[in-house]
Amino acid sequence: MTAPHIAGQRTPPGQRRCQATIGVALLDQVPLFREGLSTLVNRTPGLHWSGAARDHRAAVQLHERHHPDVLLIDSALDPLGHFTRVLTEHDERMVVLTVLRDAHCTAEFAQRAFRRGARGVVPRNAEPPQIVQAIHHTPISRRYIDPTLAPVLAAADPDGQPTSGVLTRREFEVLQLIADGLENRAIAAALFVSVETVRTHIKGMLRKLGARDRAHAVAISYRIGLLVAATDR
Repeated sequence: MTAPHIAGQRTPPGQRRCQATIGVALLDQVPLFREGLSTLVNRTPGLHWSGAARDHRAAVQLHERHHPDVLLIDSALDPLGHFTRVLTEHDERMVVLTVLRDAHCTAEFAQRAFRRGARGVVPRNAEPPQIVQAIHHTPISRRYIDPTLAPVLAAADPDGQPTSGVLTRREFEVLQLIADGLENRAIAAALFVSVETVRTHIKGMLRKLGARDRAHAVAISYRIGLLVAATDR
């Protein structure tokens, strides 16, 4: 039988999927955003609210007192990722989900967040279901990237340098299905388009990723964090 989660108790990231609830905390200076996330978390089964902080010192105190499973950090309060690095270097179990302001929704910023130790990125203006999905998936993912940010990251190599172009949403969908092992005919059926249209999307995707073939495109996408390996839930 799965042991219940006890507020203040931490378990290794790999075991969090077995917990009854996920403790959520937030570092953000805007009261309305803090209250909104608190309401969202409290009304979502499987999540519980650990608290919010408006500055770095309060965030450290909150972490030491409640040990949340996921800490969401406003990108405006950690633009260079130094605070994230401090937290994650001192606690390897710390799971940081960076909430990106509009100006920070770039490949360079997202890649820097990951290099500093963040485990996920999500836009600040994301819909509530997107926020909930990010909170659920970030603890069990190597990297969690909100789907709306995927085309942006596809336009950068692992060092955050732009490649030849940004994947369209349809090209990204095709990439995901290729990674799932589908051939062109099955992809066409899944997306309700012709096989020739699928081939066109693949050509564009390969060119933009600088990939030799389908397998190379998938390998590149996993390496840059555009695709995240599926995990048992």
